[in-house]
Amino acid sequence: MTKHFAHVVRGSGPGLLLAHGAGGTVAGNFGPILDDLARTHTVVGPDYPGSGDTPRSATPLELDAVADELVAVATDAGLDRFAILGYSLGTAVAVRAATRHPGRVTALILTAGFAHPDNRMRLALDVWRELLDGDRRLLAKFLTLAATGERHLASLSAEAREKAVDELAAFIPAGSPEHVDLVSSVDTRAELAGIAVPTLVVATALDGLVSPALSRELAAGIPGAELAEVAAGHDIGGEAPADWLAVVRRFLGRS
Repeated sequence: MTKHFAHVVRGSGPGLLLAHGAGGTVAGNFGPILDDLARTHTVVGPDYPGSGDTPRSATPLELDAVADELVAVATDAGLDRFAILGYSLGTAVAVRAATRHPGRVTALILTAGFAHPDNRMRLALDVWRELLDGDRRLLAKFLTLAATGERHLASLSAEAREKAVDELAAFIPAGSPEHVDLVSSVDTRAELAGIAVPTLVVATALDGLVSPALSRELAAGIPGAELAEVAAGHDIGGEAPADWLAVVRRFLGRS
């Protein structure tokens, strides 16, 4: 696996490590809230292999290795201890980082996450993976259908809907096949009871890709975890950035 993930370092203050989602990037998943987070925190955002400027991996990705490399990027950037804000696949990366590096991780914020894919999510992953070998615009249509909240999708004009599909088709990172395969392999259920840091789970209540029930399962499995719900589909950063930022800031202010 490629080491030394490309990354951004922004702001100053307590450490905050970002873990993005499959088929995403730090800019793509956290862009709408990144500047605000950097006003009060030193934010370190690595891109996984095949995303952003990080070269694609020649071998399958493993959760341990991805988690270890994110922690290494944070420590190399000067953060001794830090909270982790994980999104989608990044929630599993964050949980694994906390269990493998308990002396480094001070808090977890797990957004649109899961401890393991349920059957609905596995079917979506199968379609996603197969479409990566074909028509990228068809894949973008599928992901838009699955990941966009019903309310947000209904608000789009035909022109805006087609523009969103085109932009997503152009955005799909080269490393997406490895990312999707990694999602399929995730199972952190046995680790949840051992999480001993303050944890906020943010469920995306209108999510058709990663069910909010999976976020509730995460929260139920982690001792003392808080659960917040935001009325958004999987793309919470695009649909409800202010609401997402508000719950994250409230939690960071207490932890």
